[in-house]
Amino acid sequence: MSTDWERGAMDEQYGGTSRRGLLGAIGAGAVLASGTLSAGNAAATGPAQAAQAARRIDTEHPQFTLAVVPDTQYQFDQDRGDAAPLTATFKYLIDQRAEQNIVFMAHLGDVVENAQASEFAKADPVFRILDRARFPYSVLAGNHDIDGSKDDTRGPSPYLDTFSPQRFRWMPTYGGSTANGYNSYHVFRAAGRQWLLLAMDWRPSDASFAWARAVIAQHPKLPVILTIHELVNADHGNPVAYFSDHGNRVWEQLVDDSDQIFLTLNGHYWPPGRVTRKNAAGNDVHLHITNYQDRYYGGSGMVRLYHFDLARNTIDVETISPWIMAQDPARRNELAEAEIELSDDTNRFGIPIDFARRFAGFAPEPVRPARPAKQLVIPGTAAYWRFDGPVADKVVDQSGQGNDLTRVQLSNDLPTASTEYHPDQPGHASWQFRGGKNPARGGYLKTADNAPLNALTFPKGYTIEAFVKLADDGQDHSWEGLFTRLGTGRDAGKTGSDPDEPAAKLGFSGGLQVQWAAYPADKNDTFTNWGHEQQAGEWFHLAIVNDGRHSVVYVDSSELLRNPATPSNGLATAGKPWLVAAGHYANKIDQAFAGNIGELRVVTRPLKPSEFLNA
Repeated sequence: MSTDWERGAMDEQYGGTSRRGLLGAIGAGAVLASGTLSAGNAAATGPAQAAQAARRIDTEHPQFTLAVVPDTQYQFDQDRGDAAPLTATFKYLIDQRAEQNIVFMAHLGDVVENAQASEFAKADPVFRILDRARFPYSVLAGNHDIDGSKDDTRGPSPYLDTFSPQRFRWMPTYGGSTANGYNSYHVFRAAGRQWLLLAMDWRPSDASFAWARAVIAQHPKLPVILTIHELVNADHGNPVAYFSDHGNRVWEQLVDDSDQIFLTLNGHYWPPGRVTRKNAAGNDVHLHITNYQDRYYGGSGMVRLYHFDLARNTIDVETISPWIMAQDPARRNELAEAEIELSDDTNRFGIPIDFARRFAGFAPEPVRPARPAKQLVIPGTAAYWRFDGPVADKVVDQSGQGNDLTRVQLSNDLPTASTEYHPDQPGHASWQFRGGKNPARGGYLKTADNAPLNALTFPKGYTIEAFVKLADDGQDHSWEGLFTRLGTGRDAGKTGSDPDEPAAKLGFSGGLQVQWAAYPADKNDTFTNWGHEQQAGEWFHLAIVNDGRHSVVYVDSSELLRNPATPSNGLATAGKPWLVAAGHYANKIDQAFAGNIGELRVVTRPLKPSEFLNA
């Protein structure tokens, strides 16, 4: 599975192995949009500044990474083992913290093999690497870390001596622990919101489950990630996970009735696997097992990187061994070469999650308040129509310029008032138009014959913007018009390639591509801007901006590609009306628009995206 994560900057340091990283889809450095510096950018300012910048993360950027380290027990096994793989993993996470926006690391238990103090004495300095770097993390006890025959009321242990609540108190993420010290929770900020992570013992007692439920209740709007040593299992040859007996208990006592828990991560068993289950609220819970102790070199310090992307509504997951990545490729042995990255579908995959919808039950996104029309009548506004009232024969021009619209019906397919609207739309309603063709049917609106807008040629540029949802009715609405100037090129004195084309038309092709085709005032032929294919049934904001020289199409404030480089100025006119929700050819209405229109504004100057109606 390909991802949008690209870490090419690490190729040289990590033995030339091509890596994926956070910035591939959005451009280098964009993760640091809130003002932090990447380590690469800071290098020129000196080692101290670079080291400081490398520790920074961007808590507001929609992409972030959660690192997950499972069972490391064979690296700390009496007089056997090797701390080098886990050391390399922790150093890698610190090195990559800014570039991949790694906000937190969770260990899934079984830090050591035999629960001996001497083993924890070897593991302790490795975790101190994270402490010194002020890198927040959680640890929980697996069955090899303590007396596995007892629950978390077991009392003191070498594990607790090493990973007591006191160890985590320096972390701003640390929220607290159970009185016995074996369960803890962290709250970290990422993608502009807070997230709660529970680190639960190998065998939580009933009291600890009650504590976990209380912690969640104390943070009622936070999405929750549960980390625990045992929950689901998977079989070789079948990566679909299933509950262990203890996992059923965890589900029943904690997960099922806690809708905030959307992701669970556990180790203990191998091979890795995953499954999705519906909770009591009917929402998906993603349950993952990740463990590599059965593989070469005790798992080679494998780390799972959960790359959250709230802009794309997905979590991209990859599994790598930084220890092997750092080795000289010429000296890697055959077994190590196969473990650099696990690229099968079980260890490298994507999880589609509509985060807003999944979290709506406990943290609904606030509805942007409606804004009165007078706030949107900015300097240069030539016309502003809002379709947020009942369907009427007249739509008032809110700009005060007198460009009111009158409704025209081609058939009995009347438009209807709708409560649907774009989430960033100032007016909280729309009209649904039911246009079609062969023959032309539906209804549209037009300015009066003497409306001031009809004569404007926009010599200083213009902005035309609208909130639109195209009909998803399966019918052919190809080349339908949204906003069209009546009168042809011939009527405006133009003799270009097809003088029967409208003087100006904003519409959509048969492939639902945006098309702005217009005769400029200073040219004899049409100039056409193209957009990409829009999705029927989905709201979007559309804007055409001309700065007096060039026209540019924007969708949801994003500049599109296919904009003419040849200069053009103004718009030709025959002094005839503008049509809303219709197009024409040779002054004959060929069809009316099908879909919803929320509002439409025309301004006699170019606007920046920060000035658009959806800003």
